[in-house]
Amino acid sequence: MNATTANDNPAGTLTQGHKKVIFASSLGTVFEWYDFYLYGSLAAIIAKQFFSGVNETSAFIFALLAFAAGFAVRPFGAIFFGRIGDLVGRKYTFLITIVIMGISTFLVGVLPSYASIGIAAPIILIVLRLLQGLALGGEYGGAATYVAEHAPNGKRGLYTSFIQTTATVGLLLSLIVILGVRTVLGVEAFEAWGWRIPFLLSVILLGVSVWIRLQLAESPLFQQMKAEGKQSKAPLTESFFSANGKIVLLALLGATAGQAVVWYAGQFYAMYFLTQSLKVDPTTTWLLIGGALAIGTPFFVFFGWLSDKIGRKGIVMAGCLIAALTYMPLFKALTHFANPAVEEARISAPAVVHADPDTCSFQFDPVGKKVFNNSCDIIAAALAKAGVPYTVQPLPAGSVARVDVGNVQVSGYEGAGLSKEDSKARADAFGGELKAALGAGGYPEKADPARINKPMVLLILTVLVIYVTMVYGPIAAWLVELFPTRIRYTSMSLPYHIGNGWFGGFLPTISFALVAATGNMYFGLWYPILIALMTFVIGTLFLRETKDVDITK
Repeated sequence: MNATTANDNPAGTLTQGHKKVIFASSLGTVFEWYDFYLYGSLAAIIAKQFFSGVNETSAFIFALLAFAAGFAVRPFGAIFFGRIGDLVGRKYTFLITIVIMGISTFLVGVLPSYASIGIAAPIILIVLRLLQGLALGGEYGGAATYVAEHAPNGKRGLYTSFIQTTATVGLLLSLIVILGVRTVLGVEAFEAWGWRIPFLLSVILLGVSVWIRLQLAESPLFQQMKAEGKQSKAPLTESFFSANGKIVLLALLGATAGQAVVWYAGQFYAMYFLTQSLKVDPTTTWLLIGGALAIGTPFFVFFGWLSDKIGRKGIVMAGCLIAALTYMPLFKALTHFANPAVEEARISAPAVVHADPDTCSFQFDPVGKKVFNNSCDIIAAALAKAGVPYTVQPLPAGSVARVDVGNVQVSGYEGAGLSKEDSKARADAFGGELKAALGAGGYPEKADPARINKPMVLLILTVLVIYVTMVYGPIAAWLVELFPTRIRYTSMSLPYHIGNGWFGGFLPTISFALVAATGNMYFGLWYPILIALMTFVIGTLFLRETKDVDITK
């Protein structure tokens, strides 16, 4: 296929060649997202398997941080593989990335736990996550660029929207596989060893994806540019240390940062919120999230198609603004419909921690060296683990903290200086008193399945996914059209992966750390709200509309 046949298509018909390009690129990208999100979906189990050397609150946040580590290095993968893609070609670059991703994922499935090899387990796990992140950093830009450079003018939004479905389809596929294995093996066996099976199955998907991608030809625009000798000799310099660098920065702050937080808030944070804050059982959560993803996925294509008609910018900006304005009421509605007992107990028997504020720590210690054993930290950790929102009232310096649950008062204790036996005895006594007080106040240990309004929860989750499709469906076409062919792979990959890798990837970690620190179960939402509003303002004022740009020129 040459540049003329690929792009000079006035009718914009979807030819057999176009379908092959879209299918092969999308299937490989689905596989990469499947691999990447297995970890996110199993974060709670992975926390127990690989981070059991720290306290439970830190273990879960640390597991999320390891998840985010894969996102942290995505920009470096974008720079490294983007440069290769602009120098050597699109096809072979994102063929390499899929192999790296597949091997890293398979190795997670055979990695011994913390109980077997100690601190080496989480270290190796993080190394594998970093390799996954590097691979994904090179994958997306290559796939989006490859498809866009095959698309006819006036159809790039539609064509690239199929690539945009891959992240959600990959997440949905991971949930289906997890649910299937968990159902067959049972909960106990799945959490003990069965969680490894979805990772091991990825080697089959890897083989299929590599075989399909080997059948593809190079991008016609890249072939033409190479034949004419117009390739960039220094893609990094041209992309970031020239006038183009300003566009890269604006694309990050005015497009991808907001798109990223809306994506992760609407899918991953919602999933964690249901399981960790509202205590909805994992199977019900995965089914509801999966249902919302299935309903919402066609809207990626719809908004991609619509962006060809009315423009990319307006749709993405509208998605950021609407999400920012409605996140608070939507997540409060999730509480109301998923676990109303939390809402009722919070009103009838509010939990109030009385403590010296100077003794209340931000309870996150990634290296597991610090011991949170003062009375305020002991109470706060217990309430966070129970999913109970609380407020803090100050006491004079040196006071021992206590918690009031409605009219019931539970005294805390100082853990410093206690022997191991005394510490356990005091913890057991305190835990028993707190559990009784929370029970008397109406706080449930788990969400009551009979009280979960599943249709309403599904509706709310679907709305959150539709926000995702608004910001994500048109973004690939918008980014492709902002940059010239000779540096397109490098230029579009970096803002996309800084936005999604850093602003989006760290969202669960940052948001849950904020919740644990404040006791306010909704406080973590301020992070995606503020980032989405920033993007709305910058994108509206400083980024241009690109739907009529001809990238063949």
